[in-house]
Amino acid sequence: MSFDSDFRCGFVTVVGRPNVGKSTLANALIGAKISIVSRKAQTTRHRINSVLTREKEQFVFVDTPGFQTRHGGLMNRMMNRVVTQSLTDVDVVLHVVEAGKWNTGDEQLIPLFPKDAAVLLVVNKVDLFKNKADLLPYIAQVATKYDYAAVLPVSAQRGVQLETLLDEIARHLPLNEPMFEEDTITDRSMRFIASELLREKIFRLVGDELPYGCAVMIEQWDENPTGARIAACVLVEREGHRPILLGANGMHMKRIATEARQDIQNLLEKPVFLDVYVKVRKGWTEREATLRELGHE
Repeated sequence: MSFDSDFRCGFVTVVGRPNVGKSTLANALIGAKISIVSRKAQTTRHRINSVLTREKEQFVFVDTPGFQTRHGGLMNRMMNRVVTQSLTDVDVVLHVVEAGKWNTGDEQLIPLFPKDAAVLLVVNKVDLFKNKADLLPYIAQVATKYDYAAVLPVSAQRGVQLETLLDEIARHLPLNEPMFEEDTITDRSMRFIASELLREKIFRLVGDELPYGCAVMIEQWDENPTGARIAACVLVEREGHRPILLGANGMHMKRIATEARQDIQNLLEKPVFLDVYVKVRKGWTEREATLRELGHE
């Protein structure tokens, strides 16, 4: 693509404690479903770059796991490392908080902010407040926590103030040529995104019953212009997790696979045959080799 000398391009890291809506915001800003979304905290486990290109700017959004302060297992430590690494060599940091709430998880991110990047406080989920004036004392209070370059109340779910947020981010991006082609929306493979979409459906359907020891591995990917055939393995830690995933007469897994297949078809824009099965691998969340095989950094 051609670009002007006043073109701006840079990395924008999206950080926050678990479940404040980081992935929903990242998806809403680029207008495509790249990062998975769930009510279950810590759904995002990986650094995921998504790309939005406008006439004068290219934004490379880095969605990160929620910064975890309550659990100290190997997988959580590796996810926290992703957060801290994602805060180096970035141009803009979006510190996402949930409207009306502030706790230790929000506070503990502040010392990690790079001094040479613009940090914007993004107050998400403002749609939950009928009277927006009720938010003013909260915003005034949290705005004093750090020398934020700007404070923007938004609703990622409803699309409120997202264009305003993009315009504010653009002001802080450096003059730079684009890093990606104009039609690129992520630097992750479709194979990776497909595994994430399947994991999202698992958390949405059985997330309250199933612990975090669940992951998805794509073991077969055959794609041609007319369709794709995909085989996916759902990895769990205990034998007792298998019946939770399957459900009575396999109904849970049928629904999970059907909904995931629909999302993958939308992404690939072609018919998809998806075969999903469950495998038990005890203690995988504490094995670094397995975690790296699954894409953890």
